[in-house]
Amino acid sequence: MLAEGTELISSGGTPPESWPALVLNADYRPLSYYPLSLWHWQATIKAVFLDRVNIVDCYDRMIHSPGTEMRLPSVVALKTWIRPALYPAFTRFNVFLRDRFTCQYCGSTEDLTFDHLIPRSKGGLTRWDNVVTACSPCNLKKGARYARDIGMMPRHAPRRPTVYELHRNGRAFPPNFLHESWMDYLYWDSELEE
Repeated sequence: MLAEGTELISSGGTPPESWPALVLNADYRPLSYYPLSLWHWQATIKAVFLDRVNIVDCYDRMIHSPGTEMRLPSVVALKTWIRPALYPAFTRFNVFLRDRFTCQYCGSTEDLTFDHLIPRSKGGLTRWDNVVTACSPCNLKKGARYARDIGMMPRHAPRRPTVYELHRNGRAFPPNFLHESWMDYLYWDSELEE
């Protein structure tokens, strides 16, 4: 636990939540690209004092406690390598990410939900190979019918993605805020300078 009285000193009244740390695995790759592996500043400081991370880079912000003053870390690397999972959890968000936040019937990116190719009313299961991202109008149009029976075949056959595939897809959707100290570790498809 952080010492009582630990506070973030920041200019311009910027709230502490505005200073997350990018968390890298021991191989200096982000634990996750999407969502980006970030820790709140307090969790980061706690990990530093528990000697669980190495500080890679810092913000120009200071934290103070009764006996300590230090720059706030912007990038940390775990000291112990965490083996990434080969396959991601089956969640609504990961289905959307697999399908690049696009309706698999019409290509819309608005009002997304998911659709069962084999309808649940006909015994279809909620799993990777039977669920696709669909916009609400297409989902309503298809209803409880088989997609093939009404000519609404998805653009890509649904399947279980690997974590690597979701990371690759996630890199196409960078978060709203990317601190300059993170860029060397994210490789957001930028061209390298000669």
